[in-house]
Amino acid sequence: MLWLYRLLFLPVLLVLSPFYLRRMRRRGGYRENFRNRFGVFAPLPPKRPGVRRVWLQAVSVGEVLAVGPIIEALAREPGVEIFLTTTTSTGYALAREKHGAQVMGVGYFPLDFWAFSARAWRRIAPEVAVLTEGERWPEHIAQAARRGVPLLVVNGRLSDRSFRRMQRVKSTVAPLFGGLTRILAASEQDAGRFRALGFAPEKIAMTGNLKLDVAIPPLGAIEKAKLRRELGLAEGARVLLGSSTWPGEEEALLAAQAAARQAGVAVALLIVPRHAERRDEIEALLEKSGRTYHFRSRGAMVGEAEVAVADTTGELRQLAQLADLVFCGKSLPPHTEGQTPVEAAALGKAILFGPGMANFRQIARELPAGGGAQVVKDEAELAAVCTALLRDDAKRAAMAAAARAWQQANQGAMKRTLEILREVLFQKSQTPNGKPQEKFHDNN
Repeated sequence: MLWLYRLLFLPVLLVLSPFYLRRMRRRGGYRENFRNRFGVFAPLPPKRPGVRRVWLQAVSVGEVLAVGPIIEALAREPGVEIFLTTTTSTGYALAREKHGAQVMGVGYFPLDFWAFSARAWRRIAPEVAVLTEGERWPEHIAQAARRGVPLLVVNGRLSDRSFRRMQRVKSTVAPLFGGLTRILAASEQDAGRFRALGFAPEKIAMTGNLKLDVAIPPLGAIEKAKLRRELGLAEGARVLLGSSTWPGEEEALLAAQAAARQAGVAVALLIVPRHAERRDEIEALLEKSGRTYHFRSRGAMVGEAEVAVADTTGELRQLAQLADLVFCGKSLPPHTEGQTPVEAAALGKAILFGPGMANFRQIARELPAGGGAQVVKDEAELAAVCTALLRDDAKRAAMAAAARAWQQANQGAMKRTLEILREVLFQKSQTPNGKPQEKFHDNN
């Protein structure tokens, strides 16, 4: 089965390359270290006796933020060094900014073709490799198994779509993905799905969602006031935040803002699109609406804007602190997967999202059940609920407190994940091919 994957990889890549190259061009930032895609990395420092090298792969911004505490914790270990890779240019930029001083290097994850992956493995030469969330790369897994290197998945999850697809080809799961050493599942549902696909139960541990352990440094009053001025958000206006919005949802939020203003509520709209490269599309929509607007990428606003668009990367946690009400994107029809409400809950914000939250199914059940969020079925209900909540300070405060309480009650995934990572790093264990790993001692 692996040989069939290897045989088909390049033809499929050639067919899909125009789409990916076009997307890379739109998003920008991929020129630096592009050769990493082909497994070419600058020489790394020689290995040091007694030091374990970890290859940690975090796809994009969300994953880099989620594994940040893992990087910080392992970087404090005297016997560990980390090489960090990402897939997207935004993830790469954030990894360099936040963790460049904590890791031995930052690069792009290679294409999962035999020659490229093998070259990367020879250059990086880790003792342990880690993937995050939904990543399952057959060649990468095979290279780890061939070398007797433990390969873990942290915050492991299976979306509805991935689970359905893998069920259809269940016979391929063991040949392609059986080399995973441990799967640290983000939820009991995810753990159950991995078991249902035939992954060995002893490889699976339900450690919880790393993103629930998020710790966001609070902005002070002066910092918040400065940020509001830079965005052009009117002083005294309530702020409706569209968090990681997708096409169609900006129109829905504009309609919600209009409805609230018609009801007498002074409200500014702050849009943070999931993909900043959609700025031209969003600007055309705002021009059509006739409202004053400002894009954060153009510098500080002079005066006030009815709509601010944060077309930047890595600022959502700061910007969300200005919000009175948060709508989580990719959740209104026709979208079905949803964007995370965890940061908004951690910040103690009243939360709304549509019915399409498949990637956060358990969270999307628990938050409304506990009073921390409300589900809106369509654009019309979004406008009505936004208007009601923006007029009701007490109701928003109760939702915000419930959201924060839910997040605090569900922490602990980071501690459980680190315990297993340290066990693999510093103790004798069996790798997928049965070869024993050396035993190292935790000096902490």
